[in-house]
Amino acid sequence: MATMCRVIMAKSKLVCSRDRLLLSGAVLLLAMLTAAGDAQTANGGGLPGSQPLLPSSAGKAGGAAQGSGPVVIPKDFSELRIEPGDLLNINVYDNPEFTNSYRVDPAGNLEIPLCGKVSVRGLTLQEAAKHLEAALKDGQILTRPQVNVDVQQYAGQYVTVTGEVMLPGRVALIAPTQLSEVLAQTGGLTPMAGAHINIRHGADAAAPEEEVAYLRSRGNAESGSILVRPGDSIVVPRAGIVYVLGAVNRPGGYLMQEDGKLNVAEALALSGGTSLEANTHGLRVIRRNPDGTVLDFPLSYDAVAKGRQTPLALEPQDIVYVPMSRIKATLTSTQAIIGGAASAAIYTHP
Repeated sequence: MATMCRVIMAKSKLVCSRDRLLLSGAVLLLAMLTAAGDAQTANGGGLPGSQPLLPSSAGKAGGAAQGSGPVVIPKDFSELRIEPGDLLNINVYDNPEFTNSYRVDPAGNLEIPLCGKVSVRGLTLQEAAKHLEAALKDGQILTRPQVNVDVQQYAGQYVTVTGEVMLPGRVALIAPTQLSEVLAQTGGLTPMAGAHINIRHGADAAAPEEEVAYLRSRGNAESGSILVRPGDSIVVPRAGIVYVLGAVNRPGGYLMQEDGKLNVAEALALSGGTSLEANTHGLRVIRRNPDGTVLDFPLSYDAVAKGRQTPLALEPQDIVYVPMSRIKATLTSTQAIIGGAASAAIYTHP
């Protein structure tokens, strides 16, 4: 009998040990599943097999990447002017029947209930609010209307940038913006860009162009006060080129960058100076005029270097020719020199 009791007690202990082991295993498994679920939730995941959720910032970035291009947003929204296609949110205080979203039609009008068409094209948001208040009051619809106008969606408005920029094309623009900010959206100027930029305001191709200085050496301080508006077009012309040919160390064409000015002495310095065989008394500057005529200026580099002669200021497409001897200075034809400029290499400033 005692032996049977010991056997039963031993079996009971074994069963209890097995139950405790199973219970511990279940608790451990539950903890592992909970931890895995928490980790998956922290990583933006959901149920097994579902796609992880992107953070909100990544979603915005993805949306921007699918857009039509960079959008320059002004620092001061008070400069924003309403244009056709804009979707405006009109809020009339204590009058919900007028509070709604309205699209500006192609003529620049809003269709307001009981008011009919109200022109808002070219107005700021505050000016449009005052204009709508006047329309509601003058139409004897409300006695003391209080209107707030906000932009819910901007219409596609662009500035066209062409010429010597890294990424020519259209830049989305919703308000007047500094010229430097618009050019930054195109990747900046190329090394071939000149010292001036032409801006045509509006879509009229016959409108006069505004020429503005854009100097790299001055940090473009002048461009901070120049505003570009939606519908404008920007052209960045190539810098003027001066050719230095003949007995120089690096013959070729050189850009008239920075302030767009270059004289004979500076052009010769850019070409590495004259060679040992050069006839420095027989320099020639050949200038081609727009009417097709050609001018030939004889110069003496020695006189310029010694200060006895002022260096001649060069113009775009001028050719500075340094002969190797007095005979070549006399016999080399002007047309041959012009032909040599046509095949010359173009260099930017070192």
